Amino acid sequence: MSRFFSEKYSSLVPYTPGEQPQDKKYIKLNTNESPFPPSQAVSDAVGAEAGRLQLYSDPECVALRKKAAEVFGINTDEIIMTNGSDEVLNFAFMAFADEKNPLRFADITYGFYPVFAELNHIPYTEISLKEDFSLDPNDYTEVNETVVIANPNAPTGLALGLETIEEIVKSNPDNIVIIDEAYIDFGGRSAVPLTKKYDNLLVTGTFSKSRSMAGARLGFGIGNAKLIADLNTVKYSTNPYNVNRLTAVAGIAALEDNGYYMNNCKKIQENRAWTTAELEKLGFTVLPSMANFIFARSDKISGEELYLTLKEKGILIRHFTKERICDYNRITIGTSEQMKIFVDAVKEIVG
Repeated sequence: MSRFFSEKYSSLVPYTPGEQPQDKKYIKLNTNESPFPPSQAVSDAVGAEAGRLQLYSDPECVALRKKAAEVFGINTDEIIMTNGSDEVLNFAFMAFADEKNPLRFADITYGFYPVFAELNHIPYTEISLKEDFSLDPNDYTEVNETVVIANPNAPTGLALGLETIEEIVKSNPDNIVIIDEAYIDFGGRSAVPLTKKYDNLLVTGTFSKSRSMAGARLGFGIGNAKLIADLNTVKYSTNPYNVNRLTAVAGIAALEDNGYYMNNCKKIQENRAWTTAELEKLGFTVLPSMANFIFARSDKISGEELYLTLKEKGILIRHFTKERICDYNRITIGTSEQMKIFVDAVKEIVG
């Protein structure tokens, strides 16, 4: 670091995104992107809007919020649109957590949570998942802290039931509970309906996974209108034009074409079931995922060796070095063709 870097960030460990090597063409099963392209309507909308880039985007995202409200069954003042769900998570940490309201989240979960906490100087507690990597709801009830739960969780893919989520929200009436639903469209039950019942619930989501827009950076937060107003205060104090023109029209078109994307989610679930079964035939332990990825390990090969060997074969998966999960790899579910190539390669490696 330079000698000018502020001491307040000297110990900050930044988030490590999934690798994006450019040396050759890979089958990318490492960053949980959709293997399916955006719908034609999205491509057409972006092309038509490109000629207006000399104009600022709408900071209020009026048209986008209106369409999203229709799809999610909420009011327009109950949603905020952001530059990916990472931004709304950061806004929420800034708005609803501090020394009096510290954060609480799992030790094995989305890696940006501790980064945002450190960045904003918010104290936090990491709660160990159980031996089977499931989350114990009792660790999050009546805790008087700002609770953050990825549901389904990443990188495990395990999900809590909606009744369990409600119990956690209900037991913490004086603190915000943030439910990160980046992967909810692949088999989970959304907590969005609960936002009508509880004023302390914020549900975040993204267009990156189920709606094939990882490269467009579009996320959202849904909650009580007063919570959304709080988040807008932070937004307008940092980045008012956070959703660009192309992303906004792409988001509207994607929501109008929702059937196309939900059908793709069904294909992902089918490919996930097939891949899980094939790996289990090879002796792998595969956690029961409700996301667009699986978390798997083998007694025949270390997680790192499998990752490196597959990379040599032109297939990328995600390996984590954290001691408790270093034997596992997270494998994004792609098309049926991609998953067959992946399984065939694994068969060659493990025999």
